[in-house]
Amino acid sequence: MSAADRSYVAFVEVAWQRHIRLAMLLTGDRWRAEELLQDSLVKVYERWRRLSRLDDPHAYLRRALVNNHTSGWRRRRRESLVADVPDRAAPGDVGPDAVVLRRALMSLPAKQRAVVVLRHYEDLTEREVAQVLGCSLGTVKSQNARALDKLRHLLDEPSYAVSR
Repeated sequence: MSAADRSYVAFVEVAWQRHIRLAMLLTGDRWRAEELLQDSLVKVYERWRRLSRLDDPHAYLRRALVNNHTSGWRRRRRESLVADVPDRAAPGDVGPDAVVLRRALMSLPAKQRAVVVLRHYEDLTEREVAQVLGCSLGTVKSQNARALDKLRHLLDEPSYAVSR
């Protein structure tokens, strides 16, 4: 095994744990998340010799995750993501509130969900989110505001937690 391959394997060991949750938040499903992360890691491997010299190859992987998810979402078009949300919380989640929040998050359009996840879960700045998504800072701000308004509305509805 070459030195580049060894460094890639070490990267994957760290990256898997670091990015699987992001992939799950984007997809709403453990199996899709694993597939998305695997596909994105393949793209990273194809460019590893160049990426391994970057300060943060995780940023490239994060962008690949979002782009691959958005591309897949566009291909599937009208597929209902809300129907795929599991009834139980994933390992590591706490209680029914996590399930309700995940369902509300999955009800957002893909781009809004990506903005919310990157901004509030990954704790990226608005500028960093704009870079990852390849859009303007204004788009990030407006998508975030719309998404948070929708989440607040959904989560404030007393019937939402019960009916979902």
